[in-house]
Amino acid sequence: MTIYPVDLSSDTQTRPTPAMRQAIANAVVGDEQKREDPTVNRLQEMTAELCGKEAALFLPTGTMCNLIAHFIHCRAGDEIILDVSYHPVNFEGAGPSLHSRAAMRFTNSPTGIFSGADVDALVRPKDPHFPTSRLVCIENTVNLRGGRVWPMAAIRDVTSAARRHGLATHMDGARLMNAVVASGVKAAEICAPFDSTWIDLSKGLGCPVGGVLVGSKAFIEQAWRWKHSFGGAMRQAGIIAAAGVYALEHNIERLAEDHAKAKALATGLADIRGIEVDAASVESNIVVFDIAGTGVDRATFLDRVIRHGVRFSPLMKATELRAVTHLDIPADGVERALAAVREAVM
Repeated sequence: MTIYPVDLSSDTQTRPTPAMRQAIANAVVGDEQKREDPTVNRLQEMTAELCGKEAALFLPTGTMCNLIAHFIHCRAGDEIILDVSYHPVNFEGAGPSLHSRAAMRFTNSPTGIFSGADVDALVRPKDPHFPTSRLVCIENTVNLRGGRVWPMAAIRDVTSAARRHGLATHMDGARLMNAVVASGVKAAEICAPFDSTWIDLSKGLGCPVGGVLVGSKAFIEQAWRWKHSFGGAMRQAGIIAAAGVYALEHNIERLAEDHAKAKALATGLADIRGIEVDAASVESNIVVFDIAGTGVDRATFLDRVIRHGVRFSPLMKATELRAVTHLDIPADGVERALAAVREAVM
């Protein structure tokens, strides 16, 4: 197995700390599908309270969180309004159309943050020729747009528009805790306008696996069924839920360290010849940068930085890359990454 000392390709690269591993080893377990695993139950209760919702459900992945939410909110022939940059559009194997049989209708915002007016413009007329507008989704933070944080005013604008049209609302909160730390707004306040949302445990919170879907009691009761149907029953899942309990107790506030590293990385990249990056727009733990001006093709660039133990992830544009900071980045990781980039573009 190759381990990159400065792996900025994703915050999914985090590994459980010794303290988290100890929590995993000490976990009290039971049959979670019978709702008898005390550690899973505790994680679900903690997450529901954190997000200000009635109930929660522990699931293997964030993709399954989105999948189940789409499945509950939508019927065949319905349409989901979301930005073209979002995870279900690009990285979930066409999940909405494959499983929910729902179409997707896109905004295309440079930041991934759209408006109530955008929703108004995209809602379909009630006509049998068209799909039925059913659900509005946002992503917070916005991954491919550089970890942008949705302001509360924008959230209220979009969810108010959805309600005017009788649409359900869902938030992909994979990095919701990053948004909480970056904005200073409590998770419950951010989540309040949405019918459903979820948080990812395996990104900045540092767990090896899992996501937690939250919503009303009625919504989560439906989600239990689809969890089983989609193969998400995990039985003695307290072993991994214990990592989530530990993360919620210890790893939220420390996300500010990741944000500071991302800002420092972006500022340093901006000073390197040929690198284009908007350092001022870095709000959380994601930095998107463009190497077109260096004259070095992306494959060569990635090969050169990897030789120094530094890894970035390629994005869809041929010259664009993403760096994501997280708890496994060493104290000198930003400096080492910048040094590797300087040498790569020489």
